[in-house]
Amino acid sequence: MMAVLRGKGLGLEIALGGRDFEEALAELQSKLGERPGFYNGTPATAALGAASLNEEQLARLRSVLHDHGIALNALCGSSEIERLASAFGLRYATPDDGGEELARRRALRPKREVQLSDAARSLVADFAGARADIADRRKRGEASVRRVVFNDQAKLRAAGAAEPDPVEYSTSTLYHTGTLRGGQSLHNLGNIVVIGDVNPGAELVASGDIVVFGLLLGVAHAGAQGDVKARVYAIELSPTQLRIATFIAADAGDRKQTPIQPEVACIQNDRIVIFSRENTLQ
Repeated sequence: MMAVLRGKGLGLEIALGGRDFEEALAELQSKLGERPGFYNGTPATAALGAASLNEEQLARLRSVLHDHGIALNALCGSSEIERLASAFGLRYATPDDGGEELARRRALRPKREVQLSDAARSLVADFAGARADIADRRKRGEASVRRVVFNDQAKLRAAGAAEPDPVEYSTSTLYHTGTLRGGQSLHNLGNIVVIGDVNPGAELVASGDIVVFGLLLGVAHAGAQGDVKARVYAIELSPTQLRIATFIAADAGDRKQTPIQPEVACIQNDRIVIFSRENTLQ
């Protein structure tokens, strides 16, 4: 008989078969001796297959297991083994009993209630707000992300009205203090400065620069009227989408391999590039 010791379900399975019982028992003792105390308190099932076992052999097997803190509580095998298990007060197990018992015990475990932190609850609300905002836009036949028009000259042309004489627009800087949450947006003909975080689903659109003294995780569009010299600054720059003039970049999701540090995004060689303190922008 050949002795095999392996974990199964919530305990151990000792598979015996193929060789003489004395050889199998010696091999089992050797395996247990390699890790004394490791299996202490573990229940075990002896799987015998078609092999037979007498009462004296069973008693010796239980003794070896007991010496290592293992409790033999079940036998698995032929109908003869079932009668032996009954005689010794052991449970008779079918081959798939271990899996069923494990599933039964798992079902009886109390389900753990997940407690969200305040920050996590804030993000749940942000994403819900962003989804609702996008759904409303789509119902109205609009794009998921707003396209901002800072003047109505296009509407005047479409209506056939005479365009007003060109005037020089004076830009301003819009300051916002506090977190910008999902579904919220700031638009400005000029620069935008946010003292706080811009969460996923929030949107910043400026004809000039965008500066965020916090985490930029939403959508940012600088140079919205075509200014390729516009830039986006943030303490942590991880937007879901970044636009400068007509150039678009999306966050790859795996760029943050270094500690958080202030960064700036700008246009170089007809693409959006990001510079940090270690990789200084000239």
